[in-house]
Amino acid sequence: MSDSFQIKLDGKLVSASSGETVFEVAKRAGVEIPTLCHDTRLEPVGACRVCLVEVAGQRRLQPGCAWVVTPDMEIQTQSDRIERHRKVLYNLYKSDHTLDDAGLPVETGNSNQLRELCQSVPDMKLAPVEAPRSDRPMDDNPYIQFEPDLCILCARCTRYCDEVEAVNAITLSNRGSATTIATAGQRSLIDTTCELCGGCIDTCPTGALIEKKVPKNLVQLGGTESVRSTCNFCGVGCQLDLHVHNDRVVKVTSPEPGETLNDGNLCVKGRFAYDFIHHQDRITEPLIRDANGDLQPATWEEAIVATANGLNRVRQKHGSDALGFISSSRCTGEENYLMQKLARAAFSTNNVHQCAAT
Repeated sequence: MSDSFQIKLDGKLVSASSGETVFEVAKRAGVEIPTLCHDTRLEPVGACRVCLVEVAGQRRLQPGCAWVVTPDMEIQTQSDRIERHRKVLYNLYKSDHTLDDAGLPVETGNSNQLRELCQSVPDMKLAPVEAPRSDRPMDDNPYIQFEPDLCILCARCTRYCDEVEAVNAITLSNRGSATTIATAGQRSLIDTTCELCGGCIDTCPTGALIEKKVPKNLVQLGGTESVRSTCNFCGVGCQLDLHVHNDRVVKVTSPEPGETLNDGNLCVKGRFAYDFIHHQDRITEPLIRDANGDLQPATWEEAIVATANGLNRVRQKHGSDALGFISSSRCTGEENYLMQKLARAAFSTNNVHQCAAT
């Protein structure tokens, strides 16, 4: 028995399924509902109130990210009432946010979705709100910086740390206007259960969490060019986006959730360990030792021939068991298979090992 049914969305009949939310149905139908606290990897909580919609029969506006649809439900995502709500809400957020000279929420190197939303409504010129949210000024971790004046307490970072990473290194702390994102005892992330994966940075909608390694004026510099690549720190094959400025990688992010096998997630190496790309000691071409024992540049063909000849000389002089082949957990499963195939089939030895096997 099919659980599909129809609902009326902005006056049009659209298909829906049991358990879907208004946000999910609208997105599939091509209707954009703004949101700040929603992340498809997380359970919806309706914290930011940006996605409120009108549901027939409901006295109050309801959060589209968390409201589950039922057969014959009628929903409006655009109306005068919703526009009034968004106008007041965005301006309230602005009153509790660091603004630039244009009167808009400041934009860090991680962008600011609130800034984009605020440009869609008139400025009500509300008086600034004093919110004494504390930060961690002595946090000496090398990668993640928290700017409390840019935080809207949507809890995406804390929920990501709990629901996706299952680490619980950060949490909402204090009450009222003093509520902030904190660690146990406001200790450095280095001294907590944090794995420094940077997922909190990735999910933050306002840029309150920032990569310390990224130039602070990246937006003013004209942004970056994004290049899709594969992480080479292990064999999983996580996809990542290299952000290039002036022919240098200045930032690494994960593709949007749902696009690739890593579903928007990266580990500490994938997100932050990119300094080797431009390191002065990086080997960028094959090297072969000359008669004096000095390394000289060579082509790949020359390097492969030299390697094969060297292995054959050892086998002829000392036998196949004098050879050993070592692969890496950074290689894919297919590459590790080929390594053992080379050892056993081509050089007749079972002396083959891989570092992840120990």
